[in-house]
Amino acid sequence: MNLFDKTCFECSKLITTQYSTSFSTGIKAFDKRLRYPIYAIYGFVRYADEIVDTFYGHDQRRLIDEFKEETFKAIDRGISTNPVLQSFQQVVNHYHIEKELIEAFLTSMKMDLDKTAYDEDGYKKYIYGSAEVIGLMCLRVFCENDTELYSKLVPKARSLGSAFQKINFLRDIKSDYEDRGRTYFPEVDFTNFTEADKQVIETDIKRDFDDAFEGIKLLPKGSRLGVYVAYIYYLQLFKKIKATAALTVMQKRIRVSDTQKLGLYFKARLHQKLNII
Repeated sequence: MNLFDKTCFECSKLITTQYSTSFSTGIKAFDKRLRYPIYAIYGFVRYADEIVDTFYGHDQRRLIDEFKEETFKAIDRGISTNPVLQSFQQVVNHYHIEKELIEAFLTSMKMDLDKTAYDEDGYKKYIYGSAEVIGLMCLRVFCENDTELYSKLVPKARSLGSAFQKINFLRDIKSDYEDRGRTYFPEVDFTNFTEADKQVIETDIKRDFDDAFEGIKLLPKGSRLGVYVAYIYYLQLFKKIKATAALTVMQKRIRVSDTQKLGLYFKARLHQKLNII
């Protein structure tokens, strides 16, 4: 790898470690050859999300449109002077990540500029584009061009991405609703968020989690532990949210401490040694 490419991948790694301790810890559990590609995917999606979530006072619509245009130019040309797009295009081209997945992701990002509430169809479309396709991009890397294994694991990867996103929605209800005026869950009145509303959402998440775990066990050895680390971190976050009253979930962001995350990492390592995964 030349110096330019290595520097670009290191930029994506820096973005990941700055924005997400949970995912950056999980990535460290991957085989070394898989780490840069996953950093590149995370760096790309993180920056797109940043445009729609924090670039207030700027023309966000124009910025996300330009980001999309620059993304596909980079992929088609096989080069970019933007380090995030340079590392991402290399991964897209090497692992044959479909442009349709990238289109779906950027469409969901743009939806955050237009929509503040979702019906059932819009909710499913948003989750597919904002989370499930990210799982599919990563799955392309994990399967390392084994198309048969990729096809087999597509539904499981989608379930895992869906579970993660729905938990994020529950965790971030306060900031999404109060700061951004967004409500993602259809037919839920957040002026009167009840225990019954919360339990319906939790049952849906549990179904996604159960389906996803079966897929994790089928992943190649080089990626299995890293995905499992993220899985048990989100599972712990889910347990904390389930144990928290609906009113409290509306009032504060539930989180797992860095100390707990470290403990979960070693727990995952133990499960690997015991062949639980």
